[in-house]
Amino acid sequence: MVEALFDRPGPRLFGLPPGADFPARLAAGLIRRMAGRPPEAMARVTLYLNTQRLRRRLREAFLTGGATFLPRMRLVTEIGAEPLPGEAGPPVSRLGRRLELAVLVDRLLTAQPDLAPRSALYDLADSLAALMDELRAESVPPARLAALDMEGHAAHWARARSFVSLVERFFGPDSPPDAEARLRRATETLIARWQAHPPNDPVIVAGSTGSRGTTALLMAAVARLPQGALVVPGFDFGQPAAVWQALDSGAAGTTGQEDHPQYRFHRLMGRIGIGPESVRPWDDRADDRAAPDPLRNALVSLALRPAPVTDQWIAEGPGLPDLRPLSQRLTLLEAPDPRAEAQAIALLLRGAVERGEKAVLLTPDRDLTRRVTAALDRWGLRPDDSAGQPLTHSPPGRLLRMIARAMGRRLAVDECLALMKHPLAFSGADRGLHLLLTRELELSLRQRGPAFPDPAALRHWAEARKEPLAPHWAERMGAILVGLADTAAATLPERIARHRNLAEALARGTDPGGSGALWERAAGAEALAAMDELAREAPEGFALSLKDYAALLDGVFSRRQVREVVSLDPRIEILGPQEARLAGGDLLVMAGLNEGVWPAQIPPDPWLNRRMRIEAGLLLPERRIGLSAHDFQMAIGAPDVVLSRALRDAEAETVPARWLNRLTNLMGGLSSNGGAEALSAMRARGQRLLAEAAAVERPVPVPAAPRPSPRPPLAARPARLSLTEVERLIRDPYAIYASHVLHLRPLPPLRPLADARLRGEVLHRVPERFLKQAPPPDPREAADLLMRITDEVLAEAVAWPAMRAVWRTRMAEIARPFVEGLRAAGGTPVSLERKYEVEIPGLDFRLVGKPDRLDLLDDGSLRIVDYKTGTPPSEKQQQAFAKQLHLAAVMAALGAFPEVGPQPSARLAYVALRRDMKEVASELGEEDVLRVLEEFRRLILAYRQPSRGYTARRAMVETRDFGDYDDLARYGEWDVTADPRPEDVG
Repeated sequence: MVEALFDRPGPRLFGLPPGADFPARLAAGLIRRMAGRPPEAMARVTLYLNTQRLRRRLREAFLTGGATFLPRMRLVTEIGAEPLPGEAGPPVSRLGRRLELAVLVDRLLTAQPDLAPRSALYDLADSLAALMDELRAESVPPARLAALDMEGHAAHWARARSFVSLVERFFGPDSPPDAEARLRRATETLIARWQAHPPNDPVIVAGSTGSRGTTALLMAAVARLPQGALVVPGFDFGQPAAVWQALDSGAAGTTGQEDHPQYRFHRLMGRIGIGPESVRPWDDRADDRAAPDPLRNALVSLALRPAPVTDQWIAEGPGLPDLRPLSQRLTLLEAPDPRAEAQAIALLLRGAVERGEKAVLLTPDRDLTRRVTAALDRWGLRPDDSAGQPLTHSPPGRLLRMIARAMGRRLAVDECLALMKHPLAFSGADRGLHLLLTRELELSLRQRGPAFPDPAALRHWAEARKEPLAPHWAERMGAILVGLADTAAATLPERIARHRNLAEALARGTDPGGSGALWERAAGAEALAAMDELAREAPEGFALSLKDYAALLDGVFSRRQVREVVSLDPRIEILGPQEARLAGGDLLVMAGLNEGVWPAQIPPDPWLNRRMRIEAGLLLPERRIGLSAHDFQMAIGAPDVVLSRALRDAEAETVPARWLNRLTNLMGGLSSNGGAEALSAMRARGQRLLAEAAAVERPVPVPAAPRPSPRPPLAARPARLSLTEVERLIRDPYAIYASHVLHLRPLPPLRPLADARLRGEVLHRVPERFLKQAPPPDPREAADLLMRITDEVLAEAVAWPAMRAVWRTRMAEIARPFVEGLRAAGGTPVSLERKYEVEIPGLDFRLVGKPDRLDLLDDGSLRIVDYKTGTPPSEKQQQAFAKQLHLAAVMAALGAFPEVGPQPSARLAYVALRRDMKEVASELGEEDVLRVLEEFRRLILAYRQPSRGYTARRAMVETRDFGDYDDLARYGEWDVTADPRPEDVG
């Protein structure tokens, strides 16, 4: 037995002020109290702590003085791990209870589908489980909810009550307890044992505010033990007695000033039967009551008084000392947007590390922490984030979620490649070959499709490859695609098994066994644990659709975190607000100080409204705000503090956190105390930080690019162009330079689109195939044949049913006019979509063309037809730019079309494939053809001049038209009014 540690009778409540390093001072106070006792006496002290992080920090604090005995440090939640008399079997796991509730939610949504979307199934089950935990923690039986008077409430609450009544089965004596129920039962058993046989060794509960019922029950019992005590963080010793008394009076519909930072302590003191005057500083030393900055704590305490506060500010504010000295270590950073805030914070943390200090970022905003982490990576700094990384954002989590979303679907090209390119796909020995084949397959799919790859397409592609393992690789990948497309009904355990098999097959790749790197490292181990637990706890016979299963998996994964302990920098920590008592750094950054972030917006309760919670004796929403306020009060008491917020978010202007707003308003009104000057100085320091961060981000000025007009060597200039490329040479010569001299080709989109290009290909292919089959003379039969061919072409080329229907409708509109137009035009088609080539005499230049249709008319003349899915070019456009058919006539005159022989003249027709079948026709005589040939010769000869450059966007149809090579030409840094700058290249 240890000699009495506490000489005064209980109940005992000790406190440490806001800003104190709670673990260090708790350890120092206990060591001081144990001075003069044998070293092993420390091992008989039991400490009940509220977090694992506090236990770790406390162990470090005890060991700073060297090797020593440590007290027994246990978490309050570990009480539930002790065996209980008469208990059979382990408790129901957290996930298991939620899946049981998910079955009930599923039945409810089946009966009342308008109550909530099915995608919220797991979220509703989780919310209901949280309500059950609260009922147990606050010792509220479900029967009390059933007895609530619903008269005057909305019908929704009545439906919610009928559903909440279903959980009564989990409160029965025969129902296996869950973790919260077992913790409550174990705590009550421990308290009963203490009451029968009080322990003589010291028992201390430290770090908790007693905000939850079970913990408060334990704390009340420990405070009354012969050698029991409570040590709480962030106790406001300077708060006047009148303010403590005012915490009992709240607005109508409340149980008190629950949103005040000290309300939890007020309630705890009432529970153990003492007043604030009985709360003593830990270890009874007078200087221990002092915080790092007592004057700042007094200012904050006055700012956070229960409403109404302005009269107290007026009465007590002038009594505060000069605020300028006490605010010298306070900085107010008001960034224009979240990105600027993150950059400034990252620079601030880096500066602290350079000075050899420890820096802590305290914020509930996970988006902000990710931005700061990314900004710190610029300098190779990886902060120690207490929350870790969400499993959903880790590589295994992303892969498993991608596969869950892909199950039961045909994957488009981009979705298929996203799976193949995942860092864990084919992560075995053949990863290098997999990456090579994936790259080559992507190029093939971009160029030739299909839009939805299948095993047959992969097999056909692999057989043409030189790599000997390509067919085996394609077979494995095809089997995965087949497994993903399976839509068979299954129970939840079967879905999980299929899901896991597909994920392991993709990660294994061509290896004969194993699962690749899927379950390796910390993230893989966490993902494997999540899948194992989900499979273990999945209710038998519970059937979910594939879409609901994917939503369920998201819900399960979103509640798991991954902590990588390797290569983290211990000098930079990222903590949540509730860990303010553990900060203990040289620099503390309180970030995200906006309403809706800190404090967080109170989530809606789908089960009980405010009045019902009061009547049932459950916790009120203001409890969360009060806890956040306490976190704020503790954090701002640290020695060196930066208060940070963004003035705007992605949507609108933000509102400062209520406590920051109170603090700035109070300081701004205390002109006699120098408050306004102190506030201005705080803002000025923040502006300097923002300016420094902006300077780091400021790019090096780069002069705007001139309008390019490259002049390659004559030998490198093209000696062969197609009919359509000639118009491009006239309008955008730079595109010819990029494609023929630099040999650059635009990469097709990753996901094939039902765009104008594909529509043009389809609508050209239909007339070609139609005319090759010798259409019948009857217009109706010919139109029917055209539609059958349309169906064949659409089935082959268009993978989207909706677009097939739209384009078929368009073809049906023009079928009859098209066949009638053929009969009216006369002539015989002699060539369809064939490629021809001819050399221009005296130029050493070849012209290539692929006319849509060549007709030999009854008089022996030639007609050249070009189909247009858009608007045909006008006569003026043909004269200046649209030379496609004119140059085809030149090719005919030069004998390029053997089916018709040399034709000195030709008829030209642009036919619009639309309802009105608009046709723009013209006729070129022999002189006209010679004139076009001469114009073409002059064009080519002009580009045979060394001084002639290939100017970008020389004569586009419209300035808003976008070319394939505009980015390469850096269009936008110049416009069409800029003079081109010729430049010799190559």
